[in-house]
Amino acid sequence: MTKRVIIGILFAFFFATIQLNAQDLAHYKQIVKELSSSKYQGRGYAKDGANKAGKYLEKEFVKAGVDEVVCQPFTLDINTFSGKMKMWADGKKLKPGHDFSMREYSPGIYGTFPVYHVDTLNFDAEKMMADLAKPEYVNCLVACEFWFTYRHGDVFKPLQKKEAPNAGFLYIWPSPIKFFKAYGHRVVDKPIIWVTPEAIDGVKNIRVKVDNKFLKDYECFNVIAKVEGRRHDSCYVFTAHYDHLGNLGRRVYYAGANDNASGTATIVTLAAYYAKNKPEYDMYFIAFSGEDANLRGSEYFAKNPIVPLEQIKYLFNIDMIGDNNPVQYCEASDEGLRGFALFEQINNEKHYFKALNRGELAANSDHYSFATRHVPCIFLESREGDAYKYYHTIYDTYENAIFDSYEPVFRLVCDFVEQYH
Repeated sequence: MTKRVIIGILFAFFFATIQLNAQDLAHYKQIVKELSSSKYQGRGYAKDGANKAGKYLEKEFVKAGVDEVVCQPFTLDINTFSGKMKMWADGKKLKPGHDFSMREYSPGIYGTFPVYHVDTLNFDAEKMMADLAKPEYVNCLVACEFWFTYRHGDVFKPLQKKEAPNAGFLYIWPSPIKFFKAYGHRVVDKPIIWVTPEAIDGVKNIRVKVDNKFLKDYECFNVIAKVEGRRHDSCYVFTAHYDHLGNLGRRVYYAGANDNASGTATIVTLAAYYAKNKPEYDMYFIAFSGEDANLRGSEYFAKNPIVPLEQIKYLFNIDMIGDNNPVQYCEASDEGLRGFALFEQINNEKHYFKALNRGELAANSDHYSFATRHVPCIFLESREGDAYKYYHTIYDTYENAIFDSYEPVFRLVCDFVEQYH
C-alpha cells in the first residue's frame, strides 16, 4: 500500500469521524433527560420550573463554547394549577392527568355536584335547558363530548355565563387526557374539567377540590446564544421553546420530553457544533419561553429583536422531534419557500427522511411569529410517530421519547446552511 493511499484512507476516516460526531447524540439525550426531570416540574410557571430550565440552558450554551449568551426578559399573565387537584366520581377517586385535567382558563372548584349527561344522539337543546332548570340538576356539571359542544357553540356558550343554572362543565376527551396552556391568560366564570369517557360514564355525582392561581405579570426570559461568523451582515437563527405545561396539582407535572426538550436539546448541540466549526454568517440560537402560553416569548422577541429581522437569511424552528416517523412534517413561510425547495432537494439526495410533508402555515409554534413578519423560515416537527400520541399528556416522558429523528434533522439543517445562498 502506497503512502498516498494510506494518507487518503486516513483523511477519509478523519472526515467520516467528523460527520459522525457532528451531532452528539449522547449530549442530546443528556439535555432531554435533564429538562424532563422532576427538578423542573414540567418547565411551567407556578413552581418557577420554566425559569430554572432557562438558567440551566444559559449554562449549557456557555459550556457549548458560544461567543455570547444573553437573557431577554418579558412578562406574561397565566393561570396555573399547582395546589389541590382531587376528584371523585360516585365515590371513586380519579387520577389527575390520567382520568381528568383542567381547561387552562378554568377557575378552581370545590364541592359536590350532580352530573347532567347530554344526550348527543337525540340532542334537543330546548329539552336540555328544561332539564337544567329542574331542582335535581340545579348547580350541576354538564357532561358532554368536547367536539359536540364545539359544534353547538350557540347552545353551550350561554351556559358558561354566571346566570346559567349549571355550575360548570365536564368536557369528555378520549384517553390519554390532554392539558393545554395556550389560552391561560384569563380566567372564565365557570370551571371546565377535561375527563375521559371511562371515568365519567354513568356517573351521577362528582366531588371535586381544585385550586387555581392566576399569575399576573409573571417574569420569564428567552435565552439567546450567538456564534460569530466571518460575516455579520446576515445571520441564521435556530429556535426552540423550552417551556412546557408545568403542574396539574401538587404531585403531577408534565415532563415534556418530546415537547419540547427534544427541540431545545437540538439547538444546544447545533450551537456546540458551530462553535467548533466557525460559520460563514453569524448564528443565533434562541430558546423561547412562553410558547405554550400562546407564543408569548417569540412574539416578544419579534417585536424587540436583538438583530434586525431583515438580516435573517433563514430561521429554523425545531419543535417535537423526539419521535420516529420516517416522514418529516414541515411548514414554511411564504418567503421561505425558495429555501424549502433546496431543503427537499437535499433530503431527496441524502435520504435523511423518506419524504417531507409540508403542511399549511399555522400559529402552532414559534416560527409563526416570524413568518407573519416576512422572515424566511421553516418549522420542523415529527408528527404521527409512536411518541406523538403522548403530546400534551403526562406520558410525554424521557422513557417514552424516541430519538430517531434527531440525527437526520441535525444533518439536514447543517447541509442546508452550507448550500443555501
